[in-house]
Amino acid sequence: MPFLSHNEPSGVDSHRVVFDRFELDLRSGELRKNGRRIRLQAQPFQLLSLLIENAHQVVTRDEVCRALWPTDTFVDFDHSVAAALNKVREALGESADNPRFIETLPKRGYRFIGKVEPAAEPSPPEPAQQVHASAIAPAALTIDTPSEPAARQRRSSRYLRLAFALAGSLLILAVALVFFRRSANSHAAANSTGITSIAVLPLENLSSDPAKAYIADGMTDELITMLAKISALRVVSRTSVMQYKGTKKSLPQIARELNVDAILEGTVMRAGEASLG
Repeated sequence: MPFLSHNEPSGVDSHRVVFDRFELDLRSGELRKNGRRIRLQAQPFQLLSLLIENAHQVVTRDEVCRALWPTDTFVDFDHSVAAALNKVREALGESADNPRFIETLPKRGYRFIGKVEPAAEPSPPEPAQQVHASAIAPAALTIDTPSEPAARQRRSSRYLRLAFALAGSLLILAVALVFFRRSANSHAAANSTGITSIAVLPLENLSSDPAKAYIADGMTDELITMLAKISALRVVSRTSVMQYKGTKKSLPQIARELNVDAILEGTVMRAGEASLG
């Protein structure tokens, strides 16, 4: 006897039923608890479906056997039914001694005693409402423009990228000229004037806005990264040079401490309070 009739009211799904915190989908063969899928093998699922479809009615052992196995199957039915029932109880989190859903009736069969209800179908999305433009209040037609700080930040980022590209290009050109001159000179001259190691000191922020210090730090990182791409040049890491930010030590002393041939230092300044801001 099927659990749901063909006269169910609209708004219910005849293939899905709910009981307690569980949901059983007879069409997809899924059992869920609080929305989380519970793994259940085929025969235990068939047994649970059979009991739910005949909720509050006794399902005999013979009916269970006919539903789960073909007529020409020869198995230990008592053991197989008991094993399938134990897996169902395990999935539902109950025991035979204290059943909440499935009751065993000795010498008669089994009965599903939980409250079973058809699952409600998901509500269809509401159709989009069409509103004439004349019905919109003028305030709703205002354009949301970005705040001034956000706009300044985007401009700053744009100028910062431009400054990085310009500074990097000039620096690579300078280093390339150094190596070109080195290769053109004699070996002795190259040994005396060649640069094989360099340290980029933190660029000093000369802007009137102290908050722009991040631009100077960013340009320092970019210069170190660009120089590090030159395989013939050893570049001191950012961690090692940051200790000299704002230092009063002389350049020769810093060069000796870092063991480099050259020191690159510089400043960052806003031109007309607009070039980098």
